[in-house]
Amino acid sequence: MRILLIEDDPQAARYITRGLREAGHVLVVANNGADGLSMASDEEYDVLIIDRMLPSMDGLSIVQSLREQDNHAPVLILSALGDLEDRVSGLRAGGDDYLPKPFAFEELLARVEALGRRPNQGNVTTHLTVADLKMDILGRKVQRADKPIVLQPREFRLLEYLMRHSGQVVTRTMLLENVWDYHFDPQTNVIDVHVSRLRAKIDRDFEEPLLYTVRGAGYMLREPE
Repeated sequence: MRILLIEDDPQAARYITRGLREAGHVLVVANNGADGLSMASDEEYDVLIIDRMLPSMDGLSIVQSLREQDNHAPVLILSALGDLEDRVSGLRAGGDDYLPKPFAFEELLARVEALGRRPNQGNVTTHLTVADLKMDILGRKVQRADKPIVLQPREFRLLEYLMRHSGQVVTRTMLLENVWDYHFDPQTNVIDVHVSRLRAKIDRDFEEPLLYTVRGAGYMLREPE
């Protein structure tokens, strides 16, 4: 699953991030409420984990804002406030589950995975299309002009991200953080290698290219002019 964690405590964020990544999930982290709301609004996530007490904007306000935007991504609220009244207020604000601190990681993982199994009541994107390139996210299938394209898992994630941002310049930093889960530049050519492999699979045997390099900026997947 792709999970957004909004947590301002660095130690707690590292603990949760490490554990969920070891369990096979993709983590994106925000350390304040304003950034967290922006990231939750701009991208799609399978589950949101939101600390209740945050700088710039508290967790309940984030949840309320998302629900007003018709964003129905499942939300697990974390809080040191664990009284019945606090839990009820969190759920009434739009949270789907509430976990008081301190907690056992096994319980957090079980709750997150349970939320991820729930059907999202909002508009869930399961298919992406750019020109004649089509992706079935749930079926993990890609085809162009009705020709199947076999992708490795990382190539699939890379293409999915590019398709979700079709017509936009996608920078190296965006790819490192959202496809490779790096929050630093490893100073390798890993992105160039994967983009080259992906381009060979989706463009080489077709008349019109879809994947472009934007010199000095990044990459763009777009329909032919």
